[in-house]
Amino acid sequence: MSGHQGAPMRVAVTGGTGFVGGHLAARLSQQGHQVVLLARGVDQRPWARQVLRLPHATLVRVGIGDADGLARAFAGCQAVAHCAGINRQRGRQTYQAVHVQGTANVVRAAEQAGVRRLALLSFLRARPGCGWAYHESKWAAEELVRASSLEWTVLKPGMMFGRGDHMLDHLSHALHTFPVFAGVGRRRVRPLAVDDLVEVLCAALLAGRLPRRTVALTGPTELGFDQAARLVADVIGKHPPFVRAPIGVHYMLAWLAERLMTVPLISLAQVRILAEQVVQPTLAPDSLPADLVPSTPFDRHSIRAGLPDPGPFQLAELRCWRRLQHGMR
Repeated sequence: MSGHQGAPMRVAVTGGTGFVGGHLAARLSQQGHQVVLLARGVDQRPWARQVLRLPHATLVRVGIGDADGLARAFAGCQAVAHCAGINRQRGRQTYQAVHVQGTANVVRAAEQAGVRRLALLSFLRARPGCGWAYHESKWAAEELVRASSLEWTVLKPGMMFGRGDHMLDHLSHALHTFPVFAGVGRRRVRPLAVDDLVEVLCAALLAGRLPRRTVALTGPTELGFDQAARLVADVIGKHPPFVRAPIGVHYMLAWLAERLMTVPLISLAQVRILAEQVVQPTLAPDSLPADLVPSTPFDRHSIRAGLPDPGPFQLAELRCWRRLQHGMR
């Protein structure tokens, strides 16, 4: 439970019906703060529907490409959490458009609306000049925020897990669907519980505890990604054979998943993230206060708390099936 309740505030959350944004909105709502959820449309996923029903929460249908709409939505807000982002490019939704231009719009709108504090959700290994657009665009977003006149905080989390996530959700459904699990070998991760991240976001947004700091966040449990997947498999009672596949095979699977699935099983950016390992941060010079250091272990209890309803992937998760259903209406 957060200790940053204080006087009620009005906080805007971009990507407010997404994974991190939704968990942050739930915490803020629980504490009696007014939450402005910003999203381009109404997300139909179960997690998003739960977020939209939160007390003290208001949905504003505006995308981060609309600077004027953002300024109107931010009016009266004391803080903004910029959680909107993508892990694959599709059409006009490119990393440049979303992470860079979108962040420039958020910063400009926040300054125009008189917002005091802004927290940006970046990525553990975001950095310039690495040859990967995802990492470089996240870094460019960080630089835009650091150059602003706001009381900013940049958070660089690693691989995250919790209710409504991609990690446990996709691992669980994959283990229910496929007879064999393609592993990535010894590549290490330190899974971060979303509740621990939300605690740091609240400290920054509500209490102003991390002004003008860039901090990395990883969980306390370091293990191989395949070990993490085996632990999830054990919790859900599935024990398929694990076959180590070359990283090139995972890139091929991600390429196919991005084209076939509405929410890919894994994206090209996520394969790159795993290939690098998700343990050591880059260009995160500031440390967290001891009471904000993530402490939730990645174990049976935390996995069980974050698992989706059991079952395999459904036909509705295929883009061609969605198009077919739409054409039959």
